[in-house]
Amino acid sequence: MADTMNHIERAVAALGDKPVDRLTAYPLAMGVCRRVVGDGKMTYRDWVSDPKKFASAFIEGQKRFDFDFAIGLMDLSVAAGDMGSVVRMDDQNTPFVTDPALKTVEDYEKLTVPDVKKGRSHVLVEGTGLFVQALGSQLITAAFLEGPLLSLTQAASAEKVFMDMYNNRSAVHKALKTITEYNGDMVKAMGAKKPAGLVWDYLWGSYSCLGDAEYEEFEGQYARGLNELTGKEGMAMCIHNCADLPHLDTQIKAFKPAIYSMAYYPLIPGSPSPKETIEKGYADNCLIGGQIDPRASCAGARRRCRRPP
Repeated sequence: MADTMNHIERAVAALGDKPVDRLTAYPLAMGVCRRVVGDGKMTYRDWVSDPKKFASAFIEGQKRFDFDFAIGLMDLSVAAGDMGSVVRMDDQNTPFVTDPALKTVEDYEKLTVPDVKKGRSHVLVEGTGLFVQALGSQLITAAFLEGPLLSLTQAASAEKVFMDMYNNRSAVHKALKTITEYNGDMVKAMGAKKPAGLVWDYLWGSYSCLGDAEYEEFEGQYARGLNELTGKEGMAMCIHNCADLPHLDTQIKAFKPAIYSMAYYPLIPGSPSPKETIEKGYADNCLIGGQIDPRASCAGARRRCRRPP
């Protein structure tokens, strides 16, 4: 059946819990889209190092795949790299930290706020602005930022940060305050580019990692101010959490995002599926996005094809 809504109509209806002609869809295919630009030989390093090249992947990807959203995810090592961490960049793989910048308690305390007009922070802001300018009249656009605790674990390693939460609590908080200041600068810079929304990756809101008290202390209190600032800068506040056992009461009921994106990897018994999340009322005032596993979908399609007529 042909679509009867355009992308913005569909997204707005979904956000308002109104009927839609089909489910809104947006795969996490940002890096893949660089392969449809030009001759298809753009490397990951090229893509994340140049605002025009970064934006071109979203623009050309939209022409090719006709997505319902455009969300400016680059990777999760942007802030860590600009804090001095060594980031490995393969030609075709997502960049990742190989040598964290923060190795000692003193490093936490000496951390300074990265300049958002430099490094990959600048690429992310300017590149987001370019694809918002090109696509904003056609579909819902959103910036994408790592939350403070996620950025800290990228810059120091998760194992170290979790140990230091107990052994060097005040130093961890000092670093988080510094990163929160950087995040605030990024929110203001992104707000000036006029995307419709801003997606926060609050990865560690998971009961497999932190309980309610720990999450509130080490991210919740910082996230609340950033969430409020997001709205003040004219962007809808959205959250992406690709973890099992997510803190739904905090991240949905307390934070009140417009959209909550769940990348569901059923590794831990009891982790709620998107369907269960909706059934328990978390979608009453929030659009829930869930993951469709392409392997399971393909397997189901093959089974249907094998059925006799």
